[in-house]
Amino acid sequence: MERTLSSDLMFQQQSPAGGSHLPLRVLGTLLLWQRRITSRRELARLDERLLADAGISLHERAAEVSKPFWR
Repeated sequence: MERTLSSDLMFQQQSPAGGSHLPLRVLGTLLLWQRRITSRRELARLDERLLADAGISLHERAAEVSKPFWR
């Protein structure tokens, strides 16, 4: 399942050495959470045939969809 949500990595930001970019970090976190919500809703809508095409089992889908947006 990790392969379908690996784009989360682009939202992870490193804290710069010289200062705080709290507003950018908050925005990045909010965007990440929104992307997870959207991705999981779309995943929940896929039928068994489309899941099989993507190599995702029903169990993997259930595990991913049941996660809270912050994880």
